[in-house]
Amino acid sequence: MRMKFNKTSQLVLVSAASLAAALLITACQQITQTLTVDFVYVASTLAAGPNQYGEIDVFEINSESGHMRPIPASPFPSGGRNPVSEVASADYSSLFVANHDDNTVVDFVIGTDGKLYPLNTVNTPGVYPTSLAADKANLFVVDGFQPLPTCSTAAPCSGSVAIYPLTAATKTTPITMGSPAINGHEQYWPLCRTGYTLASDATWQCSAPENDVIVPTAVQVAPSGSYVYVTAYDSTITPFQGFLFGFAVGTGGTLTPLPGSPFAAGKQPTALAFDGTGANLYVTDYASNDVLGYSASATSGTVTAMTSGTGGSNQFPAGGGPSGIVVNPTYPYAYVVNSLDATVTAYSISNGALTRLGNASSGGNYTTGAQPMAIGLDPSTNRFLFTANFLGNNVSGFTIDPTDGTLLISQSSPFPSNANPAAVAAIPHNGTGAGIQK
Repeated sequence: MRMKFNKTSQLVLVSAASLAAALLITACQQITQTLTVDFVYVASTLAAGPNQYGEIDVFEINSESGHMRPIPASPFPSGGRNPVSEVASADYSSLFVANHDDNTVVDFVIGTDGKLYPLNTVNTPGVYPTSLAADKANLFVVDGFQPLPTCSTAAPCSGSVAIYPLTAATKTTPITMGSPAINGHEQYWPLCRTGYTLASDATWQCSAPENDVIVPTAVQVAPSGSYVYVTAYDSTITPFQGFLFGFAVGTGGTLTPLPGSPFAAGKQPTALAFDGTGANLYVTDYASNDVLGYSASATSGTVTAMTSGTGGSNQFPAGGGPSGIVVNPTYPYAYVVNSLDATVTAYSISNGALTRLGNASSGGNYTTGAQPMAIGLDPSTNRFLFTANFLGNNVSGFTIDPTDGTLLISQSSPFPSNANPAAVAAIPHNGTGAGIQK
């Protein structure tokens, strides 16, 4: 399958002149005179914009109060229908947005004032993109279905993962996405419960016929960039059975399944996050209301279940229906957003083990808007936390106490967004965007 670009009628690409302006733009006086510490991008899935596209609300965070307010010109069209995932590039100059219903990823250039400028739109190799992850070298895309002629919503099949090499930005040119890497003859790697076989044509295939439907939920790349992991579950058995797929990332953008992959991961994993060192990996399990802890090998990528959780297991209790997680890279704390009881659970981290924070009455839980689906952390100071509340049509903001990890609700939280927000991403305010390198 070749990479395809949307027609001009679907998304008007910026001209060379306007792109140059975006790359060189200077933050306006209104932004400069605030105490803005970060820009936060919130993807709302309910079609409301031009061409019934989803919307991207852009907020600036006040460094003293944590107050979040929309920037001028916000919101921006997502460039497709039902945006469900977004990720900033490692240098914070680009934002990638996955539009589930159009099978597309849109590459936006970020101006120094936080505004979004659509640069490129590509069709994903598979069907229904569900999650994105990025590092300096690659963009990883997980699709709900493989691009097989027998796959459809009426007859679903297992998902897949693809990798797009990225060309680094300069001071005058933005990041560009290359063609998806080739798995032998295909532009994707299937998610195989039965393990993998390398065929004679160098194509990674499932080692046995796959009759079950493996549903991918999230993707994350290790801080080293050497390994990438995908959470998924088998939807054809009751109760669901969860898995963690692991791949080694090769030079030039190839994937090799890790020995032992997929690894067991509860019942219905929904999200995953590394600590700052990359030594510990945490997975939220929606069905069991837990966070699963793993040790991750820096040399082999293999993950091993921790034994410091409940009853000597790798399970650490969360709230109802955990759907997202962030681990603070500066302070020893982790935060999980719980979609069913509209809370954030806070944890301290010691030797990889998670311990709930907060007083006895809160149990480490802090109230959000209705049905929070995603959680994010400000990359400038690691002091501000925010959640996208799907049914609340708003964003909840919190300030982290660095001495004990507890949360304080930000001034005027929650903050209104467009309808059904489902994904968040953030970049620092100062010295970022418009192709400027870190």
